[in-house]
Amino acid sequence: MTALSLDELLLVVANDPWQKSGTRPITPADDRFAMAEALAETVDGVVASRMEIDRGGPSYTVETVEALRKALGPRAEIVLVIGADLVPELGTWERVDELRELVTLAVVSRPTAIRPPAPEGWRVEWVDGPKVDVSSSQVRAALVAGDSVENLVPEAVIRCIRLRNLYAIGR
Repeated sequence: MTALSLDELLLVVANDPWQKSGTRPITPADDRFAMAEALAETVDGVVASRMEIDRGGPSYTVETVEALRKALGPRAEIVLVIGADLVPELGTWERVDELRELVTLAVVSRPTAIRPPAPEGWRVEWVDGPKVDVSSSQVRAALVAGDSVENLVPEAVIRCIRLRNLYAIGR
């Protein structure tokens, strides 16, 4: 938020992450929302959003941005924050040409990863990510294995995971 001078950061939880569905198990949307909400409660200016869950169906970022633009007005700047690992996939996103015109793309890099080439035609801001090189897949695997994620995940999120009995934690 500081690097991008954002007023607010929405953690928008996908209802149906259509590019992942069918390729691997997906944690239910309500559980993902509960974890996002637990995280948001620990950081000023961060808000968990159910807008894609409430809309239902596959979650297309362009539809979410259009809904935000309608709610905030045409002059609001919308910054879409993504991990650098998603840059090569941008061309496969739904209505990507329209999305490119609606947002500034903020690309967050991992500390050990090579920065991908800037996606052509996008307004891009580069942000150095946290110095912890870990993915959500690695966190889930650690939890399933019974390993501690104490230094990787905020305590509020760990409590949420335990409360909802996710990823075999505490078993």
